[in-house]
Amino acid sequence: MANDAVPGPGQWPVDPQEDVPVSNDRVWIDGCFDFSHHGHAGAMLQARRLGKELLVGVHSDEDILLHKGPTVMTLAERGSVAAVDACRWSTKSVPYAPYVTSLPWISHYGCQFVVHGDDITSDSSGEDCYRFVKAADRFLVVKRTPGISTTDLVGRMLLCTKNHFVRSFSRLLSGKEGPGNVHERRDLAKQINQRIEDYASDETGLQPGVLVLQWAESPSAETDTSTSKTIGSSTIMVDGVRPRPGQRVVYVDGGFDLFSSGHIEFLRQVAKAEEALGHRTGWYEASAVQKRCAAENGNNYGPAYIVAGVHDDEVINHWKGVNYPIMNIVERGLCVLQCRYINSVIFSAPFIPSKAYLTDFPFGTPDAVYHGPTAFMPLTYDPYAEAKQMGIYQEIGNHDFQHVNAGEIVQRILRSRQMYEERQRKKGEKATGEEAVRRREEMEEQAASLQQERAANR
Repeated sequence: MANDAVPGPGQWPVDPQEDVPVSNDRVWIDGCFDFSHHGHAGAMLQARRLGKELLVGVHSDEDILLHKGPTVMTLAERGSVAAVDACRWSTKSVPYAPYVTSLPWISHYGCQFVVHGDDITSDSSGEDCYRFVKAADRFLVVKRTPGISTTDLVGRMLLCTKNHFVRSFSRLLSGKEGPGNVHERRDLAKQINQRIEDYASDETGLQPGVLVLQWAESPSAETDTSTSKTIGSSTIMVDGVRPRPGQRVVYVDGGFDLFSSGHIEFLRQVAKAEEALGHRTGWYEASAVQKRCAAENGNNYGPAYIVAGVHDDEVINHWKGVNYPIMNIVERGLCVLQCRYINSVIFSAPFIPSKAYLTDFPFGTPDAVYHGPTAFMPLTYDPYAEAKQMGIYQEIGNHDFQHVNAGEIVQRILRSRQMYEERQRKKGEKATGEEAVRRREEMEEQAASLQQERAANR
Protein backbone atom coordinates (compact mmCIF):
# COMPACT_ATOMS: atom_id res chain seq x y z
CA MET A 1 0.00 0.00 0.00
CA ALA A 2 1.49 3.36 -1.01
CA ASN A 3 2.34 5.72 1.84
CA ASP A 4 -0.11 8.39 0.66
CA ALA A 5 -2.86 6.00 -0.47
CA VAL A 6 -6.31 6.15 1.07
CA PRO A 7 -7.82 2.65 1.14
CA GLY A 8 -11.30 2.07 -0.18
CA PRO A 9 -14.05 0.06 1.57
CA GLY A 10 -12.82 -3.46 2.27
CA GLN A 11 -9.15 -2.43 1.87
CA TRP A 12 -8.42 -0.95 5.29
CA PRO A 13 -5.81 -3.03 7.18
CA VAL A 14 -8.15 -3.66 10.14
CA ASP A 15 -11.88 -3.23 10.72
CA PRO A 16 -14.05 -1.25 10.68
CA GLN A 17 -14.16 -0.91 6.90
CA GLU A 18 -16.71 1.90 6.98
CA ASP A 19 -15.88 5.37 8.31
CA VAL A 20 -16.39 5.87 12.05
CA PRO A 21 -17.86 9.16 13.37
CA VAL A 22 -15.01 11.34 14.61
CA SER A 23 -14.96 11.74 18.40
CA ASN A 24 -12.82 13.69 20.87
CA ASP A 25 -12.80 10.53 23.02
CA ARG A 26 -10.93 8.59 20.34
CA VAL A 27 -7.19 9.31 20.11
CA TRP A 28 -4.58 8.26 17.53
CA ILE A 29 -0.89 7.67 18.10
CA ASP A 30 1.53 6.19 15.58
CA GLY A 31 5.14 5.18 15.25
CA CYS A 32 7.68 2.49 14.46
CA PHE A 33 7.58 0.96 17.97
CA ASP A 34 10.84 -0.86 17.30
CA PHE A 35 11.62 -2.73 20.54
CA SER A 36 8.97 -2.71 23.24
CA HIS A 37 10.76 -0.21 25.44
CA HIS A 38 8.98 1.75 28.13
CA GLY A 39 9.29 5.04 26.24
CA HIS A 40 6.72 3.77 23.74
CA ALA A 41 4.48 2.62 26.57
CA GLY A 42 4.83 6.00 28.27
CA ALA A 43 3.63 7.79 25.14
CA MET A 44 0.66 5.42 24.85
CA LEU A 45 -0.23 5.92 28.51
CA GLN A 46 -0.25 9.70 28.14
CA ALA A 47 -2.29 9.43 24.94
CA ARG A 48 -4.79 7.04 26.55
CA ARG A 49 -5.38 9.49 29.38
CA LEU A 50 -6.54 12.06 26.81
CA GLY A 51 -9.46 9.93 25.60
CA LYS A 52 -11.47 6.78 26.13
CA GLU A 53 -10.06 4.79 23.19
CA LEU A 54 -6.52 4.67 21.81
CA LEU A 55 -5.81 3.56 18.26
CA VAL A 56 -2.16 2.85 17.53
CA GLY A 57 -0.87 3.13 13.98
CA VAL A 58 2.19 1.00 13.23
CA HIS A 59 4.35 1.81 10.19
CA SER A 60 5.44 -0.91 7.77
CA ASP A 61 9.01 -2.18 7.57
CA GLU A 62 9.29 -0.73 4.05
CA ASP A 63 8.12 2.76 5.05
CA ILE A 64 10.49 2.87 8.01
CA LEU A 65 13.42 1.76 5.86
CA LEU A 66 12.61 4.51 3.34
CA HIS A 67 12.23 7.32 5.85
CA LYS A 68 14.37 6.35 8.84
CA GLY A 69 16.48 3.28 8.31
CA PRO A 70 16.23 -0.44 9.06
CA THR A 71 14.04 -1.81 11.83
CA VAL A 72 15.32 -4.38 14.27
CA MET A 73 11.92 -6.06 14.63
CA THR A 74 9.49 -7.02 11.89
CA LEU A 75 5.98 -5.57 11.61
CA ALA A 76 4.50 -8.77 13.07
CA GLU A 77 6.86 -8.51 16.05
CA ARG A 78 6.24 -4.79 16.51
CA GLY A 79 2.60 -4.38 15.68
CA SER A 80 -0.72 -6.10 15.69
CA VAL A 81 0.54 -9.57 16.57
CA ALA A 82 2.75 -8.69 19.52
CA ALA A 83 4.06 -5.54 21.11
CA VAL A 84 1.45 -2.86 20.49
CA ASP A 85 -1.56 -5.09 21.08
CA ALA A 86 0.01 -6.28 24.33
CA CYS A 87 0.06 -2.75 25.77
CA ARG A 88 -2.73 -2.35 28.32
CA TRP A 89 -3.62 1.16 27.11
CA SER A 90 -3.93 0.24 23.43
CA THR A 91 -7.51 -0.27 22.21
CA LYS A 92 -6.62 -1.33 18.66
CA SER A 93 -3.49 -1.49 16.52
CA VAL A 94 -3.58 -0.38 12.88
CA PRO A 95 -0.71 -1.88 10.86
CA TYR A 96 0.61 -0.23 7.66
CA ALA A 97 -0.29 3.25 8.95
CA PRO A 98 1.33 5.96 6.78
CA TYR A 99 4.71 7.26 7.97
CA VAL A 100 3.45 10.78 7.29
CA THR A 101 0.31 10.86 9.40
CA SER A 102 -2.73 11.14 7.15
CA LEU A 103 -5.95 12.97 7.97
CA PRO A 104 -8.11 10.50 5.99
CA TRP A 105 -6.66 7.61 8.00
CA ILE A 106 -7.27 9.08 11.43
CA SER A 107 -10.72 10.32 10.39
CA HIS A 108 -11.67 6.90 9.03
CA TYR A 109 -10.99 5.35 12.44
CA GLY A 110 -12.92 8.15 14.18
CA CYS A 111 -10.00 9.91 15.88
CA GLN A 112 -10.20 13.65 16.41
CA PHE A 113 -6.65 14.07 17.72
CA VAL A 114 -3.18 12.70 17.03
CA VAL A 115 -0.72 12.50 19.92
CA HIS A 116 3.07 12.55 19.68
CA GLY A 117 6.03 13.29 21.92
CA ASP A 118 7.73 16.65 22.10
CA ASP A 119 10.53 15.60 19.73
CA ILE A 120 10.63 16.31 15.99
CA THR A 121 9.96 13.47 13.54
CA SER A 122 10.82 13.99 9.86
CA ASP A 123 10.24 12.00 6.70
CA SER A 124 12.87 11.19 4.06
CA SER A 125 12.57 14.68 2.57
CA GLY A 126 13.16 16.34 5.94
CA GLU A 127 9.57 17.53 6.37
CA ASP A 128 7.53 17.21 9.54
CA CYS A 129 5.62 13.89 9.59
CA TYR A 130 2.74 15.61 11.40
CA ARG A 131 2.44 18.68 9.19
CA PHE A 132 -1.04 17.80 7.92
CA VAL A 133 -2.63 17.13 11.31
CA LYS A 134 -0.91 20.18 12.77
CA ALA A 135 -2.35 22.34 9.98
CA ALA A 136 -5.80 20.95 10.81
CA ASP A 137 -5.32 21.75 14.51
CA ARG A 138 -5.70 18.08 15.42
CA PHE A 139 -2.30 17.53 17.03
CA LEU A 140 -1.55 17.14 20.75
CA VAL A 141 1.90 16.97 22.36
CA VAL A 142 2.94 14.78 25.29
CA LYS A 143 6.27 14.59 27.06
CA ARG A 144 8.88 12.25 25.64
CA THR A 145 10.20 9.73 28.16
CA PRO A 146 13.82 10.71 28.92
CA GLY A 147 16.76 8.33 28.88
CA ILE A 148 15.32 5.59 26.67
CA SER A 149 14.96 5.10 22.93
CA THR A 150 15.66 2.47 20.30
CA THR A 151 18.78 4.46 19.39
CA ASP A 152 20.01 4.30 23.00
CA LEU A 153 19.50 0.55 23.14
CA VAL A 154 21.26 -0.10 19.83
CA GLY A 155 24.17 1.97 21.14
CA ARG A 156 24.42 -0.18 24.26
CA MET A 157 24.57 -3.32 22.10
CA LEU A 158 27.21 -1.98 19.72
CA LEU A 159 29.41 -0.33 22.36
CA CYS A 160 29.08 -3.06 25.02
CA THR A 161 28.48 -0.52 27.79
CA LYS A 162 27.43 -1.44 31.32
CA ASN A 163 26.83 1.99 32.82
CA HIS A 164 23.07 1.41 32.57
CA PHE A 165 23.23 -1.40 35.17
CA VAL A 166 21.48 -0.94 38.51
CA ARG A 167 23.57 -2.43 41.32
CA SER A 168 20.84 -2.18 43.97
CA PHE A 169 17.21 -1.58 43.07
CA SER A 170 16.27 -0.65 46.64
CA ARG A 171 19.13 1.86 46.92
CA LEU A 172 18.16 3.39 43.57
CA LEU A 173 14.56 3.85 44.72
CA SER A 174 15.73 5.52 47.94
CA GLY A 175 18.06 7.94 46.14
CA LYS A 176 21.25 6.30 47.42
CA GLU A 177 22.40 5.02 44.01
CA GLY A 178 22.57 6.69 40.62
CA PRO A 179 24.41 9.46 38.78
CA GLY A 180 24.96 12.97 40.09
CA ASN A 181 24.95 14.48 43.57
CA VAL A 182 22.63 13.59 46.43
CA HIS A 183 19.89 15.96 45.27
CA GLU A 184 20.00 14.64 41.70
CA ARG A 185 19.83 11.05 42.93
CA ARG A 186 16.80 11.87 45.07
CA ASP A 187 15.11 13.56 42.11
CA LEU A 188 15.84 10.51 39.94
CA ALA A 189 14.42 8.19 42.62
CA LYS A 190 11.27 10.30 42.80
CA GLN A 191 10.85 10.14 39.01
CA ILE A 192 11.35 6.36 38.93
CA ASN A 193 8.88 5.75 41.74
CA GLN A 194 6.31 7.97 40.03
CA ARG A 195 6.81 6.22 36.69
CA ILE A 196 6.32 2.81 38.29
CA GLU A 197 3.09 4.05 39.87
CA ASP A 198 1.91 5.48 36.54
CA TYR A 199 2.67 2.29 34.61
CA ALA A 200 0.78 0.26 37.20
CA SER A 201 -2.48 2.02 36.27
CA ASP A 202 -5.42 0.15 34.74
CA GLU A 203 -6.50 0.16 31.08
CA THR A 204 -7.85 3.72 31.44
CA GLY A 205 -4.50 4.96 32.71
CA LEU A 206 -6.34 6.68 35.56
CA GLN A 207 -7.13 4.06 38.21
CA PRO A 208 -5.01 1.58 40.22
CA GLY A 209 -4.38 -1.62 38.31
CA VAL A 210 -1.27 -3.74 38.69
CA LEU A 211 -0.07 -4.60 42.20
CA VAL A 212 3.69 -3.91 42.39
CA LEU A 213 5.95 -5.56 44.96
CA GLN A 214 9.66 -5.69 45.66
CA TRP A 215 11.40 -8.80 46.90
CA ALA A 216 14.33 -8.25 49.25
CA GLU A 217 16.58 -11.28 49.21
CA SER A 218 19.62 -12.16 51.27
CA PRO A 219 22.78 -11.38 49.22
CA SER A 220 24.08 -14.96 49.39
CA ALA A 221 20.90 -16.28 47.78
CA GLU A 222 21.01 -14.12 44.65
CA THR A 223 23.39 -16.39 42.70
CA ASP A 224 23.41 -19.43 44.99
CA THR A 225 22.56 -22.69 43.23
CA SER A 226 21.13 -24.21 46.40
CA THR A 227 17.37 -23.87 46.24
CA SER A 228 17.08 -24.12 50.03
CA LYS A 229 18.57 -20.66 50.63
CA THR A 230 15.94 -18.39 49.06
CA ILE A 231 15.39 -16.19 52.10
CA GLY A 232 13.72 -12.82 51.94
CA SER A 233 10.46 -10.91 52.06
CA SER A 234 8.25 -8.82 49.80
CA THR A 235 6.95 -5.31 50.32
CA ILE A 236 4.25 -3.43 48.43
CA MET A 237 5.55 -0.61 46.23
CA VAL A 238 2.26 0.27 44.52
CA ASP A 239 -1.08 -1.04 45.71
CA GLY A 240 -3.38 -2.44 43.07
CA VAL A 241 -6.04 -5.02 42.35
CA ARG A 242 -5.61 -8.22 44.40
CA PRO A 243 -6.64 -11.74 43.37
CA ARG A 244 -10.42 -12.09 43.35
CA PRO A 245 -12.55 -15.01 44.55
CA GLY A 246 -11.98 -18.14 42.48
CA GLN A 247 -9.01 -16.85 40.49
CA ARG A 248 -5.99 -19.10 40.12
CA VAL A 249 -2.74 -17.37 41.06
CA VAL A 250 -0.13 -18.04 38.38
CA TYR A 251 3.58 -17.21 38.60
CA VAL A 252 6.05 -16.55 35.79
CA ASP A 253 9.56 -15.14 36.05
CA GLY A 254 12.44 -14.05 33.90
CA GLY A 255 14.80 -11.32 32.86
CA PHE A 256 12.45 -10.00 30.15
CA ASP A 257 15.41 -8.23 28.55
CA LEU A 258 14.55 -6.14 25.47
CA PHE A 259 10.94 -7.13 26.18
CA SER A 260 10.31 -8.77 22.84
CA SER A 261 7.64 -10.67 20.97
CA GLY A 262 9.13 -13.85 22.43
CA HIS A 263 8.32 -12.72 25.97
CA ILE A 264 4.97 -11.26 24.99
CA GLU A 265 3.81 -14.38 23.18
CA PHE A 266 4.84 -16.52 26.13
CA LEU A 267 2.74 -14.37 28.48
CA ARG A 268 -0.16 -14.44 26.04
CA GLN A 269 0.05 -18.23 25.85
CA VAL A 270 0.00 -18.45 29.66
CA ALA A 271 -3.20 -16.37 29.70
CA LYS A 272 -4.68 -18.56 26.93
CA ALA A 273 -3.81 -21.76 28.82
CA GLU A 274 -5.59 -20.47 31.91
CA GLU A 275 -8.60 -19.38 29.81
CA ALA A 276 -8.78 -22.87 28.31
CA LEU A 277 -8.72 -24.35 31.80
CA GLY A 278 -11.50 -21.94 32.78
CA HIS A 279 -13.65 -23.18 29.91
CA ARG A 280 -13.11 -26.78 31.02
CA THR A 281 -13.99 -26.03 34.66
CA GLY A 282 -17.13 -23.94 34.08
CA TRP A 283 -15.68 -20.48 34.70
CA TYR A 284 -17.48 -19.03 31.68
CA GLU A 285 -20.86 -20.66 32.29
CA ALA A 286 -23.71 -18.14 32.52
CA SER A 287 -24.49 -18.92 36.15
CA ALA A 288 -20.84 -18.47 37.18
CA VAL A 289 -20.57 -15.16 35.30
CA GLN A 290 -23.81 -13.93 36.87
CA LYS A 291 -22.59 -14.82 40.36
CA ARG A 292 -19.27 -12.97 39.90
CA CYS A 293 -20.94 -9.88 38.46
CA ALA A 294 -23.41 -9.76 41.34
CA ALA A 295 -20.56 -9.87 43.85
CA GLU A 296 -18.41 -7.31 41.98
CA ASN A 297 -20.97 -4.56 41.25
CA GLY A 298 -21.53 -5.81 37.72
CA ASN A 299 -17.84 -6.34 36.90
CA ASN A 300 -16.62 -9.67 35.60
CA TYR A 301 -13.02 -10.87 35.68
CA GLY A 302 -10.86 -13.61 34.22
CA PRO A 303 -9.94 -16.99 35.70
CA ALA A 304 -6.24 -16.25 36.34
CA TYR A 305 -4.23 -13.69 38.27
CA ILE A 306 -0.80 -13.66 36.63
CA VAL A 307 2.22 -12.53 38.66
CA ALA A 308 5.54 -11.79 36.91
CA GLY A 309 8.85 -11.84 38.77
CA VAL A 310 11.64 -9.71 37.26
CA HIS A 311 15.28 -10.54 38.09
CA ASP A 312 18.01 -8.06 39.07
CA ASP A 313 20.69 -6.92 36.62
CA GLU A 314 23.49 -8.59 38.58
CA VAL A 315 21.75 -11.97 38.50
CA ILE A 316 21.19 -11.84 34.73
CA ASN A 317 24.74 -10.71 34.02
CA HIS A 318 26.09 -13.49 36.24
CA TRP A 319 24.55 -16.06 33.90
CA LYS A 320 24.58 -14.36 30.50
CA GLY A 321 27.78 -12.32 30.69
CA VAL A 322 28.83 -9.66 28.11
CA ASN A 323 26.72 -6.57 28.97
CA TYR A 324 23.41 -8.36 29.43
CA PRO A 325 20.86 -7.25 30.39
CA ILE A 326 20.71 -4.56 27.71
CA MET A 327 17.86 -2.96 29.68
CA ASN A 328 18.26 -2.45 33.42
CA ILE A 329 15.74 -3.68 35.97
CA VAL A 330 13.76 -0.44 35.96
CA GLU A 331 13.43 -0.46 32.17
CA ARG A 332 12.57 -4.16 32.03
CA GLY A 333 10.13 -3.90 34.91
CA LEU A 334 8.28 -1.01 33.29
CA CYS A 335 7.94 -3.06 30.09
CA VAL A 336 6.38 -5.92 32.03
CA LEU A 337 4.16 -3.53 34.01
CA GLN A 338 2.50 -2.14 30.88
CA CYS A 339 1.65 -5.59 29.52
CA ARG A 340 -2.07 -6.40 29.52
CA TYR A 341 -1.48 -10.06 30.40
CA ILE A 342 0.03 -9.21 33.81
CA ASN A 343 -1.82 -8.54 37.10
CA SER A 344 1.13 -8.13 39.45
CA VAL A 345 4.88 -7.56 39.17
CA ILE A 346 7.58 -8.48 41.68
CA PHE A 347 10.83 -6.52 41.21
CA SER A 348 14.09 -8.24 42.23
CA ALA A 349 12.42 -11.66 42.21
CA PRO A 350 14.79 -14.51 43.09
CA PHE A 351 16.34 -16.43 40.22
CA ILE A 352 15.24 -19.68 41.82
CA PRO A 353 11.51 -19.88 42.68
CA SER A 354 12.12 -22.18 45.63
CA LYS A 355 9.49 -23.80 47.81
CA ALA A 356 10.35 -21.33 50.58
CA TYR A 357 9.73 -18.40 48.22
CA LEU A 358 6.56 -19.82 46.66
CA THR A 359 4.94 -20.84 49.94
CA ASP A 360 5.63 -17.39 51.36
CA PHE A 361 3.95 -15.77 48.34
CA PRO A 362 1.89 -12.63 49.14
CA PHE A 363 -1.26 -14.33 47.80
CA GLY A 364 -0.57 -17.82 49.12
CA THR A 365 1.18 -20.59 47.23
CA PRO A 366 0.63 -20.19 43.46
CA ASP A 367 -1.60 -22.67 41.69
CA ALA A 368 0.88 -22.86 38.81
CA VAL A 369 4.42 -21.83 37.87
CA TYR A 370 4.85 -21.49 34.11
CA HIS A 371 8.03 -21.54 32.06
CA GLY A 372 8.51 -21.20 28.31
CA PRO A 373 10.80 -22.54 25.58
CA THR A 374 14.04 -20.85 26.67
CA ALA A 375 17.39 -21.78 25.15
CA PHE A 376 19.31 -18.53 25.64
CA MET A 377 20.58 -19.27 29.16
CA PRO A 378 21.56 -22.93 29.70
CA LEU A 379 22.23 -23.69 33.37
CA THR A 380 24.09 -26.34 35.33
CA TYR A 381 20.96 -27.03 37.40
CA ASP A 382 17.20 -26.77 37.18
CA PRO A 383 15.87 -23.59 38.87
CA TYR A 384 12.34 -25.01 38.74
CA ALA A 385 13.16 -28.29 40.51
CA GLU A 386 11.19 -27.45 43.64
CA ALA A 387 8.20 -26.10 41.71
CA LYS A 388 8.16 -29.46 39.92
CA GLN A 389 8.35 -31.33 43.21
CA MET A 390 5.38 -29.28 44.46
CA GLY A 391 3.39 -30.40 41.41
CA ILE A 392 2.65 -26.86 40.19
CA TYR A 393 5.16 -26.54 37.34
CA GLN A 394 3.78 -26.20 33.81
CA GLU A 395 5.39 -25.47 30.46
CA ILE A 396 4.33 -23.44 27.47
CA GLY A 397 5.30 -25.19 24.25
CA ASN A 398 6.84 -23.86 21.07
CA HIS A 399 5.37 -20.74 19.48
CA ASP A 400 6.01 -18.49 16.48
CA PHE A 401 8.22 -16.00 18.35
CA GLN A 402 10.16 -18.34 20.63
CA HIS A 403 13.43 -17.52 18.84
CA VAL A 404 13.10 -13.78 19.53
CA ASN A 405 15.12 -13.01 22.65
CA ALA A 406 17.85 -10.56 23.67
CA GLY A 407 20.60 -12.67 22.07
CA GLU A 408 18.74 -12.91 18.76
CA ILE A 409 18.14 -9.16 18.72
CA VAL A 410 21.82 -8.41 19.37
CA GLN A 411 22.79 -10.74 16.52
CA ARG A 412 20.40 -8.92 14.19
CA ILE A 413 22.12 -5.66 15.07
CA LEU A 414 25.58 -7.11 14.50
CA ARG A 415 24.63 -8.68 11.16
CA SER A 416 23.39 -5.33 9.85
CA ARG A 417 25.84 -3.14 11.74
CA GLN A 418 26.66 -0.75 8.90
CA MET A 419 23.00 0.13 8.34
CA TYR A 420 22.39 0.68 12.05
CA GLU A 421 25.55 2.77 12.38
CA GLU A 422 24.31 5.01 9.58
CA ARG A 423 21.02 5.33 11.45
CA GLN A 424 22.95 6.19 14.63
CA ARG A 425 25.01 8.84 12.79
CA LYS A 426 21.85 10.49 11.47
CA LYS A 427 20.73 10.85 15.09
CA GLY A 428 24.08 12.32 16.14
CA GLU A 429 25.28 9.22 17.96
CA LYS A 430 28.94 8.25 18.13
CA ALA A 431 30.10 5.67 15.57
CA THR A 432 31.07 2.33 17.02
CA GLY A 433 34.17 1.38 15.09
CA GLU A 434 35.55 -2.01 14.06
CA GLU A 435 37.44 -2.58 17.32
CA ALA A 436 34.33 -2.19 19.47
CA VAL A 437 32.35 -4.53 17.24
CA ARG A 438 35.12 -7.15 17.33
CA ARG A 439 35.12 -6.86 21.11
CA ARG A 440 31.36 -7.43 21.20
CA GLU A 441 31.63 -10.45 18.92
CA GLU A 442 34.47 -11.94 21.01
CA MET A 443 32.49 -11.44 24.22
CA GLU A 444 29.41 -13.07 22.64
CA GLU A 445 31.55 -16.05 21.56
CA GLN A 446 33.00 -16.40 25.07
CA ALA A 447 29.52 -16.24 26.61
CA ALA A 448 28.21 -18.82 24.12
CA SER A 449 31.12 -21.15 24.91
CA LEU A 450 30.44 -20.84 28.64
CA GLN A 451 26.75 -21.58 28.12
CA GLN A 452 27.61 -24.68 26.07
CA GLU A 453 29.85 -25.91 28.90
CA ARG A 454 27.05 -25.37 31.39
CA ALA A 455 24.60 -27.22 29.16
CA ALA A 456 27.02 -30.13 28.79
CA ASN A 457 27.40 -30.37 32.57
CA ARG A 458 23.66 -30.57 33.31
